[in-house]
Amino acid sequence: MHPKHPSESLTILTDMVLPGETNPLNNLFGGELLARMDRAASIAARRHSRRITVTASVNHVAFNRAIPLGSVVTVEAKVSRSFKSSMEIFIDVWIEDRESGIKTKANEAIYTFVAVDETGRPVEVPAIVPETELEQQRFDAALRRKQLSLVLAGKMKPEEATELKALFI
Repeated sequence: MHPKHPSESLTILTDMVLPGETNPLNNLFGGELLARMDRAASIAARRHSRRITVTASVNHVAFNRAIPLGSVVTVEAKVSRSFKSSMEIFIDVWIEDRESGIKTKANEAIYTFVAVDETGRPVEVPAIVPETELEQQRFDAALRRKQLSLVLAGKMKPEEATELKALFI
């Protein structure tokens, strides 16, 4: 299985915020944004693995900025790291100024997807080879997040979490 670059999984979804997708403050519902991010992450995971993929977890979501009615929203997702059958997908959400066209980062999220066969059993996925400094940072941080998750779930002993220990030594 040949390694892939994060750019090969890049998925960009652009859409407008419509009245039926907003809360009483006329901002995009958080759940609507989560659905958009899940769709983009799903496509990115599929592009990387070329397999059926399922959402395993939503690891992190930051709603840093409200997204007003009428905004043009762009969701960018790409695989930041792959493990045996799982893939961490990092998602950036941008809003575009209606007049200037300048994009501002509004939100971000990290999802985990698992590649499966037709019976739902996990299957191996290609490794990731970062190309940019940001991709390398996200790649390195993904292993720390995975180890932390395994330690908290009791599936890894804290002393085995070498990447986490390196943060404190």
